[in-house]
Amino acid sequence: MNPVPRSRARRRDDTEHRLVHDADLWAATADGAPYLVPLSFEWDGRTLLLATPAASPTGRNLAGGTVRLGLGPTRDVTMIDGTVETLDLDALPSGRADRFAARTGFDPRRPGTPYRWFRVTPHRVQAWREANELPGRDLMRDGRWLI
Repeated sequence: MNPVPRSRARRRDDTEHRLVHDADLWAATADGAPYLVPLSFEWDGRTLLLATPAASPTGRNLAGGTVRLGLGPTRDVTMIDGTVETLDLDALPSGRADRFAARTGFDPRRPGTPYRWFRVTPHRVQAWREANELPGRDLMRDGRWLI
């Protein structure tokens, strides 16, 4: 355990670094029973872009409009609660879709795949490593960075 907690500003910097450089996260959804799956993502500075089959449990749950995302290991976690917008594959500008494919090594636009895009707008972001960072873990509330 690190005895000195990071400042909230440092946690925001670390979170933004993770959003820019990581390619995978955990997506938690629910419609009755909870469902947790790993997904690749692309970050444009405001929203996260995910893709998964529309008919999968995750796709159906994401279409419900809310998600909780987890980035990083359990001892350096970023949690993101967000609202979800469902988009058909051809509804997204090609530049954003190309960035997703380049970043993740996966292109859901391949013919015959039943995927959809899911654009997540964060409304709450939290980050902490250990119990000593639980105070001040909120970095964003109501879609606004607090620092």
